[in-house]
Amino acid sequence: MKTTLVPGLSFTRILIVDEARCISFMGRENMVYATPCMVSDVEYACRDFLLQHLEEGEDSVGAHVTIEHLAATPLGLEVVIEQRLVKVEGRRVSFAFSVRDPVEECGRGLHVRVIVDGAKTRDRLAAKRAKAAALIK
Repeated sequence: MKTTLVPGLSFTRILIVDEARCISFMGRENMVYATPCMVSDVEYACRDFLLQHLEEGEDSVGAHVTIEHLAATPLGLEVVIEQRLVKVEGRRVSFAFSVRDPVEECGRGLHVRVIVDGAKTRDRLAAKRAKAAALIK
């Protein structure tokens, strides 16, 4: 991780709530931004931001999300995800976030990511897949 990764940094991501981000079980007229998609959008925004502050071969993985989904955002509206880096503890980084549509805040919470070495992660996963395969036989 580079020395540029410090608390207080902030960033914004803007996106449109498209059909893939919506629940559909209440009919088309009631399609709204789904909570799991909001979580995913927050996670990817944090990961993308972190990449510019990581060394070659490093990446990050999500470790924790606390979210309050405060209001429904209908299909087709724009949302703005505002995130602020609040803590760096070794390889653990914590972000506070807010998600707003044009009318109101629709979500907020905290997201924690862990910075990992890509090669070590691949090795750990390969070992786990091998162990799982041996248990299944």
